[in-house]
Amino acid sequence: MKKLLLSAFILFAVGFGNAFAQTVDEEIKLVQEAFGKDKKTLIESYMNLSPEKAASFWPIYEEFEAERKVIGKERIMIINEYIEKFTHIGDAEADALTTRSLKNDAALNKLYSTYYSKLKKATSAMDAAKFIQVEFYISNTIRNVIQQELPFIGDI
Repeated sequence: MKKLLLSAFILFAVGFGNAFAQTVDEEIKLVQEAFGKDKKTLIESYMNLSPEKAASFWPIYEEFEAERKVIGKERIMIINEYIEKFTHIGDAEADALTTRSLKNDAALNKLYSTYYSKLKKATSAMDAAKFIQVEFYISNTIRNVIQQELPFIGDI
C-alpha cells in the first residue's frame, strides 16, 4: 500500500514545484485535485470495507474531506505568503506566519480526532484507526514534498 501511495504522490510532487510560481487559486486547485478522486480511490482500496461499513464510512469521509480542504486552503495561503516574504522576513512576519501555521496544524489534528471518533462509532475502532493511519501517511508525504521545496528563512 505504501508503494501505491508513494507512487501517486511522487506524481504530485513533480507538479508541485511549479505550483509556487502560480497564483494562490491555482495552488489551491492543485492541492484539491491531488486530494480528490485519486485520494478517495486510494482510501477505498486501502480500507477494503464491507458494503455495510462502506455505507456508513463514505458519508463521514466526505464530511471530513470538505473540512480538511478548508484547512488545506489555509495552509497553501500560509505557504504562498511565506514564499513571497522569505528573503526579507522580519520578526513580525515570522511570528504571524508561524502562529498561523501552528493554528493550522492544531485545526488539522482536531479534525483527525473528531473524525476518528465519528468513524469509530460508524464502523469500528480498527477501521477508524486504519483511516487515520493512511490519512497521516498521505498528509506527511505531501508535507515532506512541500518542505523539500520550501527555502529556509533568509535563504536566497
